[in-house]
Amino acid sequence: MRHILLIIVFAVSSWAMPLTDKYPSYSYVFEEFDVDHDYIYNKSFTAFLTKNEKRYKNFYKNSLKRGGHLIPTFKSMLIQDGLSDLFVYMSMIESGFSTDCVSCKSAVGIWQFMKATAKQYDLSVNSDFDERLDPILATSAAMNYMHKLYKDFGKWYLVMMAYNCGEGRLARGIKRAGTDDLSVLMREKANYIPKETRNYVKKILMVAMVGENVSLGFDRMGNAVTQLYGENIVQVEVEPGESLDRIAEIIKMKPKDLLKLNHHFKNGKVPVKLPSYKINIPNDKVVDFYAIYILQKELRKYSKTHYLSHVVRTGETLKRIADKYRTSIEEILVYNPVKKKKIKKGEVLVIPVTQKVFEKFSKQNG
Repeated sequence: MRHILLIIVFAVSSWAMPLTDKYPSYSYVFEEFDVDHDYIYNKSFTAFLTKNEKRYKNFYKNSLKRGGHLIPTFKSMLIQDGLSDLFVYMSMIESGFSTDCVSCKSAVGIWQFMKATAKQYDLSVNSDFDERLDPILATSAAMNYMHKLYKDFGKWYLVMMAYNCGEGRLARGIKRAGTDDLSVLMREKANYIPKETRNYVKKILMVAMVGENVSLGFDRMGNAVTQLYGENIVQVEVEPGESLDRIAEIIKMKPKDLLKLNHHFKNGKVPVKLPSYKINIPNDKVVDFYAIYILQKELRKYSKTHYLSHVVRTGETLKRIADKYRTSIEEILVYNPVKKKKIKKGEVLVIPVTQKVFEKFSKQNG
């Protein structure tokens, strides 16, 4: 009975976890698609995620098994064309990465092009061959189409909508709604855009959040990182606030090449919200990373690169203070203009300390 209760409690607590904690990647995903961060609290979106979470995690895994080998190429193509590589998840929702997928409406291929749209974007469709079935040619055509849609509508979530329901249908929906705001267009009772399109947007956001949780190192899902970035990419742990330029220098890479593998870190800076993050580096750079970056990190723990302030109390001496912070009188004197090594009650001293000591006293004061 006790074991059953524990299982129930765990299950309830898991479902009760806020979506922002369950999917910390949401802020990056929403930014890439021009979605307001507050949409994570939208009741309809929350209900959709809660109801379909297990289903689309399985769908994500199965899509990777089916066509994960295509993802590194697609991501590279998207980035080089000035698009977010997160549009790879739109392709995932379109076809599950099945290159010969045919829909009930006769849309074909990994990007599900209708014959008329395919011809409009220079994909040949005839009795001899169908270029919609070529994943590279189809991706190139899809990118051209997305650029056109963005030029027409100006927001990336509107590009997703138009790709699904058509430019005319979306334009009419925006006109009826009097706005192109996502939360308004997605209202179920108003039916500004078709239900299929509303669910389409939710599906893309959901699998993108699942996938980027893996990409950012928040989830460990089999060999998903390999399928997302290729066999020659591994993830290593770095400190918050780290500069990708500095890491690129350490592992002898061009900064722009390292940034391509870690596009989610804006401006080449690792965020500071969590204790550590994972970044993607080429497999052949792992030795350099551990030989230099990790060694420097360990050395910093024992070198006095941090500082604490100390208010002198009655009866304290420099020796006593130095012993407290595991430093020396000479090092304290370097940072404080103390005459004849005499200190007074109430005087504030700057104390150079190691990272380990800094963390210890920071926790005590916190």
